Amino acid sequence: MLQNAQYDTIMREYNRRQLHNRQRQQEHIEEIYQKLPAIRKIDQSVAALTLEKTKALLAGASNGTADLKESIRTLSAKRRRLLMEEGYPEDYLDMQYTCPRCQDTGYVGNEKCLCFKKAALELLYAQSNLGEILEKENFAHFSFRYYSATIKNEATGLNAYQTALLAVEKAKNFIGQFGSSFQNLFLYGDTGVGKTFLSHCIAKELLDQAYWVVYFTAFDLFDLFARRTFDRDEEAAPWMDSVFSCDLLIIDDLGTELTNSFVSSQLFLCVNERLMRQKSTLISTNLGIRQFSDTYSERTFSRIASNYEMIKLIGQDIRKQKTLSGGYDYGTGQQ
Repeated sequence: MLQNAQYDTIMREYNRRQLHNRQRQQEHIEEIYQKLPAIRKIDQSVAALTLEKTKALLAGASNGTADLKESIRTLSAKRRRLLMEEGYPEDYLDMQYTCPRCQDTGYVGNEKCLCFKKAALELLYAQSNLGEILEKENFAHFSFRYYSATIKNEATGLNAYQTALLAVEKAKNFIGQFGSSFQNLFLYGDTGVGKTFLSHCIAKELLDQAYWVVYFTAFDLFDLFARRTFDRDEEAAPWMDSVFSCDLLIIDDLGTELTNSFVSSQLFLCVNERLMRQKSTLISTNLGIRQFSDTYSERTFSRIASNYEMIKLIGQDIRKQKTLSGGYDYGTGQQ
């Protein structure tokens, strides 16, 4: 969900809108006062009448309100008529809100306005590192067509198609229980079997529920750690905060980066810190279990094995299959 800094970012935009719209209204007023002095006089009369009535009410008078309202109605009608005679819309001098529903406050009563919810989603998407890719890579475009019924996982007895069905079911359970129970996912399997695609499917579902999801390839994540540690890069600081604070961190293609003692220690730090904070993490890797343990240490793998749902995908490289079929997905009708 939104952090304080994210909420402040959205509210700053509302403040900017309010200032912009007030400035635009003032420009309209100055323009009309110059062109139609009669309207300035009308506004001055309305202001004087209102002040006079306010003073009377403060002095204890209780009558005359109806007369004041009628006078203001008459003057307002004259004001609108003068504007329209000059070719202006009748509300040209009114405040023009970007969102009339909440009048650019973000709230309708005590409830967040629809425009606030839209702004929150846009911000979360912008900060996710995923951009427009989720328009294509989501459950609506997920196809089981590329998972063979003949390729079999000897350890489970399930074929590639059955394994993919089970993986998607687990992914949807993870989404359904997100926010109510603390879970983590570890997707592994050969190159091109759909791990990244499934990660994107999960990311989109949670982003659309206004959870804060951040995606990094392993290379980019450890580059971020290096810039912050060795270069003292101040621009890396906000991203470092998101790594540890976001609702779901996705680390994709772990094992493709240049692995050394620094990388191993930073992975342990990241995994352990997020476990301590009860923040969910999704890791995908092409490495097998034994290879992963040898690469990143038994200590790191022990943390993952004890706290992550392990999901293996098997099958032939989907990218190669799509290339051979001309990029056409016969399961979904998608390129």
